[in-house]
Amino acid sequence: MRASETNEDASALALRALVWTLVEPERAIRLLDVTGLTPADLRTRASDPAVLAATLSFLENHEPDLIACADGLGVTPAALVAARGELDA
Repeated sequence: MRASETNEDASALALRALVWTLVEPERAIRLLDVTGLTPADLRTRASDPAVLAATLSFLENHEPDLIACADGLGVTPAALVAARGELDA
């Protein structure tokens, strides 16, 4: 799976987005609250496409985070959205 507008695998891009999300404690707590994931889920299922897609959906539903994450990872917001689409397929 390739994220559009990048040469990066959708899973790899989503995993980078997950790490970016978890760096900020307040945002990490919001991710857990919104997705219903637990810290144990993240430890054991971090590479699971469903967890990665949930992370990207979380970012997609809060545009400021989506844009900040894209900037932080050096990709476009559209690349993150496309990666979510590939992981959901």
